[in-house]
Amino acid sequence: MGMAAVAQAYADIRAALAVLAAEVDGDGSEPFSVGDPLAGLADGCLDILAGAREVEAGIAALKASAAVAYAESAAVVAGPGVPVQGQEMAVAAEVGCVLALGPRAASSFLATSHAVVKELPLTLKGLRAGSLSWGHAVVMADEAACLDAGGAAALEAHFMDPDVPDRARGCPIGDMPAHRFKVKARTWRERHHAESIEKRHAKGVADRRVEFRPDQDGMAWLSACLPADQALAGWNRLTAAARGVQGPGEGRTLPQLRADTFTDAILGSSGGADTGTGTLDGAEPQSSPVRAQVLVTVPVFALMGLTDEPAVLDGYGPIPPSMARELVANGAKSFYRVLVDPRDGAPLEIGRTSYRVTGPMRAWLRMRDGKCPFPGCSNNSLDNEADHILAWAKGGTTGISNLGQPCPKHHRLRHTTGWKPTPSTKNEPPGWTSPTGRHYPSEHQDWEPPRWPSGFLQGEKSLPNAHIMPGEETAPTEPSLAQKRSLLEEALLQYLVS
Repeated sequence: MGMAAVAQAYADIRAALAVLAAEVDGDGSEPFSVGDPLAGLADGCLDILAGAREVEAGIAALKASAAVAYAESAAVVAGPGVPVQGQEMAVAAEVGCVLALGPRAASSFLATSHAVVKELPLTLKGLRAGSLSWGHAVVMADEAACLDAGGAAALEAHFMDPDVPDRARGCPIGDMPAHRFKVKARTWRERHHAESIEKRHAKGVADRRVEFRPDQDGMAWLSACLPADQALAGWNRLTAAARGVQGPGEGRTLPQLRADTFTDAILGSSGGADTGTGTLDGAEPQSSPVRAQVLVTVPVFALMGLTDEPAVLDGYGPIPPSMARELVANGAKSFYRVLVDPRDGAPLEIGRTSYRVTGPMRAWLRMRDGKCPFPGCSNNSLDNEADHILAWAKGGTTGISNLGQPCPKHHRLRHTTGWKPTPSTKNEPPGWTSPTGRHYPSEHQDWEPPRWPSGFLQGEKSLPNAHIMPGEETAPTEPSLAQKRSLLEEALLQYLVS
């Protein structure tokens, strides 16, 4: 069959596309719904979009496989006398011309295709089945690139193998945007990378920099690569300052206010440009350092320096434990004592003495959801508000299981359209149901069990110098409450009172 089979297959595809286009244009042989043609067309178009997504994924898998097969066969045809680098350039040039890609884009496409076809079998299978997009495959290839073969296989299995222990829960990766999957994949990679996050962070700090990039219409980008706690704290400060200026008489948008606040901070309140190398004209020194107004979740043994597993900075992801210890020591205002379940790493409690206070409950919501729970939303800003899923007026409670924390935009969406959140639990955020009745699950946090220090067997070794707190005294023949505390609780107590 050969080329004739290929030509016939693409002819069939083009014919099928013509049929689908006619259906979308309302020129099909029969309406989607005889009783309500307009509503039927709307629903039918969503089905066409869903099918197109699956077909696009299959086409992406086909392109990747074809590109790799071409590269391998072209290398054999060229023979051993052609330098490897020259052959790679020749292949990239040919593929780039066929796909109308520039040299760099063609090389990137070939590298990702090789990783997917040769090293990521579950990703290739998902592409061919239409359960994830090429964008998801690019993320998987990028995050697996700096892992060894075992690490790459474990990364794939965590998100795509339903039978693997401690697999990713909640929304399947193919049902979330690729940029949201990138956040989750990066988090997993940071936790499981063979090299310590402290060493990798030290390299990153050495590469800190500010970059300038021209843009269109007389605009330009000024960006900085900074340690995560500083960057996130700066962003939160800009947001808080901008919100403080908003009001009935303020016509600037929040992004505009952030930009103006940033400009004032680096150029001075006059806003004039200063291209010299001295101090910024009009800039006033800060009276106090920027501090992170975020939740910091630190495994207790990492907090004590007994392990080097990453902590989690809310709104960013994994950070080195040394950064977390610095945030705690310097009094990050939103730091709460957090105990996690040693079986799966999920939060057990926030603030034992003030559990039912509004602040800790909101902190629990932020830990449970990680961000606005609407599908694809990345908003983790501090102004996300607790929202009753079942309204208070209809008998809803103010318990964690009846609360969500949508961002302002999706909070308005819920109360002004037919979009509605679905029930949540103490450990799972709500999903959403659209006006058409389709259900979209939410992302879940990927909690993991804490790592135990070397020489400790889980639950079988206690820490020395157990603390006896006021009210914990017991008779000499009875075990004290200090002895009844878990190893995690005692370790945290030792850190807090030392």
